[in-house]
Amino acid sequence: MKCTSCKKMLVSEDNFTQFKCPSCMKETIIRCGSCRRKSNIYVCKKCKFEGP
Repeated sequence: MKCTSCKKMLVSEDNFTQFKCPSCMKETIIRCGSCRRKSNIYVCKKCKFEGP
């Protein structure tokens, strides 16, 4: 798995989250703890929805 925002591999990370895109509900968004804290933007690959 890798973070949707920063593309960091999450092999040993335990402070991440994953959820379906709030717009299309088709793509799984994965966010590392760092991107979550910084509110970095992610983009859904399927519908191009952008979220913090």
